[in-house]
Amino acid sequence: MGKKKRIEVSEYELSVLGCLWHRGEATIREIADDVYGHPADAVQYATAQKLLERLEAKKCVRRDRRSHKHLFKALVAREELIDNSLDSLASKLCAGSLNTLFLRLAGKVKLTGEERDEIRRMIDDAD
Repeated sequence: MGKKKRIEVSEYELSVLGCLWHRGEATIREIADDVYGHPADAVQYATAQKLLERLEAKKCVRRDRRSHKHLFKALVAREELIDNSLDSLASKLCAGSLNTLFLRLAGKVKLTGEERDEIRRMIDDAD
């Protein structure tokens, strides 16, 4: 079994991915307007373009160049990025133990009965 690809994105790149997860696909203009507020100015547009170039280099987004206005689509799922971030956090802070991380998280929030049931199902499915 191969090693999972490590994906690291900045907070700003994450905001672009959030837009793409919400929209499905979008142009640079649509992304800039969503991330920075409508209408985004020229500097914000250029920043969105640079963020998309970085995400494309990381293979997190795909660019469709078939029309004049290029369309971008996320190649990485939100869940994959969450898993990757949790693995990275566990590695940095908990000697790689997701159990330690999970127990800390579980102790920080009040879970509803439905949330506890969902966690139990996830644990059962993992066995």
